[in-house]
Amino acid sequence: MAKSKNSHALPLLLPTLFFTLLGTSHAGGIAIYWSQNRNEGTLSEACATGKYSHINIAFLNKFGSGKTPEMNLAGHCNPTTNSCTKFSSEIKDCQSKGIKVLLSIGGGIGSYTLASVEDARNVSTFLWNTFLGGKSSSRPLGDAVLDGIDFDIDLGSTQNYEHLARFLKAYSGVGNKRVYLGAAPQCPIPDRFLGTALNTGLFDFVWVQFYNNPPCQYANGNINKLVSSWKRWTSTVPAGKIFLGLPAARA
Repeated sequence: MAKSKNSHALPLLLPTLFFTLLGTSHAGGIAIYWSQNRNEGTLSEACATGKYSHINIAFLNKFGSGKTPEMNLAGHCNPTTNSCTKFSSEIKDCQSKGIKVLLSIGGGIGSYTLASVEDARNVSTFLWNTFLGGKSSSRPLGDAVLDGIDFDIDLGSTQNYEHLARFLKAYSGVGNKRVYLGAAPQCPIPDRFLGTALNTGLFDFVWVQFYNNPPCQYANGNINKLVSSWKRWTSTVPAGKIFLGLPAARA
């Protein structure tokens, strides 16, 4: 579920509200990561459930420091043979339903880092031309224009992601389509990799990972650590919406 900047929902109600949203398939505030399980069905099938407001296509897991960027969609397709362009029509189908579709960069397996401010600028240019509103002779997901970029940074350097966020957000003034930014920090605050970037206030969606983190997760029937952490996130981190991130399967 999500909490907007101006929401004043009581934190103690969050577990109930979260499961209520799941139970009623409310599309106003559930985000998922798609593509890391080849048995999960197609993108269109996920969108057709009516459950999700945001879908992050995961992952672009190689970029920066002069590397040739690479995607890994876990068996759904092979970007090097252009077989991922088949998802262009599915992305457009999801967007026609009002679902925001973002590309997630990073992930737990890969090779990525931003070596400098200029490196961040170069990566932003690549992302704009290859997945967003720019133009490139190589667009792995076809001519669909994604709604934005999600930062799921778990490896490499902690530097320069605030610059990448600024460069990407600046493209919102190009053309007539806003560039949305998402982020998936761990619940200990500040997040090691994204703390500085989040403080820019440029992120529209922040899906905080309240799992695999004993200091701030639900455990053994006790919600106190989770609620305390949620209060800190929603009161100190400037973001459009903050989501309560829980695993849909074993994580």
